[in-house]
Amino acid sequence: MLTDIEISSQCQLKDIREIAKTLGLKEEDLDLYGKYKAKIPCKKDLKSKLILVTAINPTASGEGKTTVSIGLADGLKQRNQKVCLALREPSLGPVFGIKGGAAGGGYAQVVPMEDINLHFTGDFHAITTANNLLCALLDNHIFSGNALDIDLDNIYFKRCMDMNDRALRYITVGQRGQGVERTDGFEITSACEVMAILCLSKDFTDLKRRLGNIIVGLNKKGEYVYAKDLKADGAMATVLKDAIKPNLVQTLEGTPAIIHGGPFANIAHGCNSILATYTAMSLADYTVTEAGFGADLGAEKFLDVKCRVAGIEPNAVVIVATVKALKLHGGANKEDLKNEDLDALKKGLPNLIKHIENIQNVYSKPVVVALNRFATDTQAELDLLTEEVAKTGTEIAFTDVFLKGGLGGLELADKVMKACEKESKLTYSYDLNDKVTKKIEDVVKNVYGGDGVEFSEEALKKIEDIEKMGYGKLPVIIAKTQYSLSDDAKLISRPTGFTVKVRDIILKGGAEFIVVVAGAIMLMPGLSKVPAAERIDINTETGEIVGLF
Repeated sequence: MLTDIEISSQCQLKDIREIAKTLGLKEEDLDLYGKYKAKIPCKKDLKSKLILVTAINPTASGEGKTTVSIGLADGLKQRNQKVCLALREPSLGPVFGIKGGAAGGGYAQVVPMEDINLHFTGDFHAITTANNLLCALLDNHIFSGNALDIDLDNIYFKRCMDMNDRALRYITVGQRGQGVERTDGFEITSACEVMAILCLSKDFTDLKRRLGNIIVGLNKKGEYVYAKDLKADGAMATVLKDAIKPNLVQTLEGTPAIIHGGPFANIAHGCNSILATYTAMSLADYTVTEAGFGADLGAEKFLDVKCRVAGIEPNAVVIVATVKALKLHGGANKEDLKNEDLDALKKGLPNLIKHIENIQNVYSKPVVVALNRFATDTQAELDLLTEEVAKTGTEIAFTDVFLKGGLGGLELADKVMKACEKESKLTYSYDLNDKVTKKIEDVVKNVYGGDGVEFSEEALKKIEDIEKMGYGKLPVIIAKTQYSLSDDAKLISRPTGFTVKVRDIILKGGAEFIVVVAGAIMLMPGLSKVPAAERIDINTETGEIVGLF
């Protein structure tokens, strides 16, 4: 079988001006990055049906959420619908780490995949630069006399880079007289506040305002010190002047795809930019978007945070699952997945059912289950899964977009269009006006199915300070493992009787949310023992890239 990059390289891409024309954009609207990529203007004339694609909790088997999103969009195009994708940009951390790229797979890809998975249009570099510019200005201010009387033991804002590098989690800066020595650390760019700000800003004015409201730390009186106090917001906004514009590319089948912003869902809010979603919803009749990892992470944050900020809501939600992944949730051995195992499937199915119940009962939205089929799926397994999903009143569609592209997504497209016609009104898992602890508890109880929350003394003190400073009505972003509904990666399927342990609280004044650090989650991932980077190479004579997935 051909690899993703081999399939991508054989594709006859259309000139991006031709793709733009299908959305009603003119050549003068485009900032061209070669023949196949362009920056496009932001639009806010929302008219589109919005479809959110999410998934069960991920496993080592992979569920194919982005691949299904792309295949669904291609399927809608096959049905002669005017459709546009709105997806996140891949981070170089996973590309060179263990997860690989995020441009779909097989015959359901966005292209040029090698560009999208690598430097693309430079947005991540601009975000990294803006973030580290603030850090440089902060340390320079301290070195130059510290007129703001910043407390070196209470500096919150960290440097970032778009790479998995555990060695940079804790560092010391300013050594050997090259500044004022203090402890610092790095976050991955996808988890940094500037990324969240770019993705949650509704225009350039909003972007600059949010950048100015980044809390860099405390002064010695215990008061917040902001980026605008360091006069950093203007320069940071200038660095991001092009990065704020959405990027237009295409699928293998020529479906328009807007790819912009890339926060992780386990340690950030997991959605592409509001401006990308606005623009897609203004240019097409159907917009297909996705939110990272399982519905307990990306979809929760999409619905509880992004929808609130943007004033939008999906018409339908797709939950992606596979028989193989559900069997893993049921305790099956990875090596035995090719064999029929109804017992493991029965034990793993509650994970899917919980996500369905959340979308239906917590958020009040229509659901379609997209089942990615594999040759190893037996008829008995498919029958069992179909029967259990039917009990929830949910439609299930079998997909084969990896091998067939849009043709493999026609059944899903038909059922999603039907679901979009149902009347629904988005409800949320918590009330913004409640206390911060109550909001966290509501997510844990309503979405995760847990019994409650255990807060560290440090977390409770920070929550008290946040509410005292007037930030208590912000939404919460819970950073936890993606592999379980709980904060313990080992508790698979649908665990019960657990409590979530909150060890830290981080206020993001510019992004305007409160990060809740649960369990042992790290804001800077590390590489695996054998990272994907070891497989990636380039032919120096032809420029052909190999090993990129």
